[in-house]
Amino acid sequence: MKIWVSPLCRVHEVAAEAGAVRAISLLSPKDIFPTLERVPTDFHHKAAMHDIREPSADLTPPGHGHVEEIIHFLNDWSVNDTLIIHCWAGVSRSTATAFTAACLKNPSVDETIIAHSLRAASPTAWPNSRLVGFADDILGRSGRMSRAIEEIGVGAPTLEAEPFFIPAQYETTDASTH
Repeated sequence: MKIWVSPLCRVHEVAAEAGAVRAISLLSPKDIFPTLERVPTDFHHKAAMHDIREPSADLTPPGHGHVEEIIHFLNDWSVNDTLIIHCWAGVSRSTATAFTAACLKNPSVDETIIAHSLRAASPTAWPNSRLVGFADDILGRSGRMSRAIEEIGVGAPTLEAEPFFIPAQYETTDASTH
């Protein structure tokens, strides 16, 4: 199936059209989290954090605990079910989380393959390096996730991304095993 990424303003539409049965919302602490019609409450993870890459006064940076909770939630997700992930713009927090989900469910696939598929799907994707760094540590990827995201670079400037998807499952080849 697919991992969909959407900005907040399109999440209801994309979730319905994609047939999403699981969701992750990543918004700032004071934002109002959406309720998605077809996604049961237990299948909708909500994480409150600001979209920053370094700690800053009066803001909640993505933390190790946030990523642990996201990965715990994703452990129960079957790649046969469509997942939608959104943040405010669909550029940073959500793309980092989509990359994390794909890496988690494809442990034998080279992280650069997943990162390049993310870039091919969205020229504006700029995964939050702080979220990716924590996921890299938790998943025991020895810096490979962070390096793969660095390799694809900063996405094209935008205020809001177009919804897109990446595969939930990738083919394993001899070149992609560790």
